[in-house]
Amino acid sequence: MSDAPESKHGPLDGLLVADLSRILAGPYATMLMGDLGAEVVKVEGPQGDDTRSWQPPVRDGVSTYFLGVNRNKRSIALDFKDAADLEVARKLVARADIVLENFKPGALERFGLDYATVSATNPGVVYASISGFGSGEQGAKLPGYDLIVQAISGLMSLTGDPDGQPFRAGISVFDVLAGLHATIGVLSALQDRHRTGRGQHVEVNLLSSALSGLVNQSSAYVAGGTVPFRMGNSHPSLFPYEPLPCSDRDLIVTAGNNGQFRKLTEVLGVPELADDPRFARNEDRTANRDELRPLLVERLATRTAQEWFEDIIGAGVPCGPINTVDGGVAFAEKIGLDPVVTVGSGDAALPGVRHPIRFSDAEARYDRPPPALDEHGDEIRAWLNEETP
Repeated sequence: MSDAPESKHGPLDGLLVADLSRILAGPYATMLMGDLGAEVVKVEGPQGDDTRSWQPPVRDGVSTYFLGVNRNKRSIALDFKDAADLEVARKLVARADIVLENFKPGALERFGLDYATVSATNPGVVYASISGFGSGEQGAKLPGYDLIVQAISGLMSLTGDPDGQPFRAGISVFDVLAGLHATIGVLSALQDRHRTGRGQHVEVNLLSSALSGLVNQSSAYVAGGTVPFRMGNSHPSLFPYEPLPCSDRDLIVTAGNNGQFRKLTEVLGVPELADDPRFARNEDRTANRDELRPLLVERLATRTAQEWFEDIIGAGVPCGPINTVDGGVAFAEKIGLDPVVTVGSGDAALPGVRHPIRFSDAEARYDRPPPALDEHGDEIRAWLNEETP
């Protein structure tokens, strides 16, 4: 398929991805692959990806949700119940290096688009499936929505005030995490293909991603027999590691080790606290947080959060203001991360968030804005009808 302008070198140049996914986890994974050079063909139903209608907010009438996870892809609309369209889909997966789908487990078997059928004619394919609760007999029956997994996994029990109700995270955190795990799985399987010449089936589910992503909290139960509980913004194993009020607003202040705590006390003008036996070690500070917190707050209340931020950071102690998203983007710009990129060119250009990985000898690309529904349908059909090399 032709492309204009020519893409820059990317680590995944030359790989063809058949993206049979929708919503978030799968599209996020395939967008990351597209950013890194892969040719991604997004297969949508006749009505398009659901997130096309998830609005507001919008940009030029298009959902910003959809825009956020679908750049560097071509779109073709296919109805698998239509014989001609199904044949196009089968041709696509037969050529693909990677197939990624997040249908209900087993749903693609009746169309011949499941791993067993696709790999029979395309043995080198890396076929990734994302589900909510796995493909086992019990898990396959359950619908996989991020909010439900946040509830079932235990995350919501850890989020919110100790005496308040559980809260969901501000984003679909396990969809994103599952998308990252799917990308890791695909790249691992590609490396194995270099060794064996064979592809394989990669399976990721949101609940397993969630339990892995709960890290110290899931380990507290699995390894320590302790069921974690909501602590608001406090950390179960560290103090200080939370928002503390200054004269105008809160500032996140963290001291991950004894050295950082000593530096913090020096900046605050209370160096004696570092030698106080109640606070000398992290274990002591955590156990006596109710005694230590007001002593720190008393000093922080004498100046603004910005003033303390500059001095505490200058002393080598991690801290930061609590920003809204615009403030987060502005801070990334201020420190030279260039977080906003232009995707596409000319009238079709729009702003997007920079790919998070940088390479010394390759570049992420931003040449193709998120596609309109079936924008490349004719082009893809024509390409698939050409004689296979």
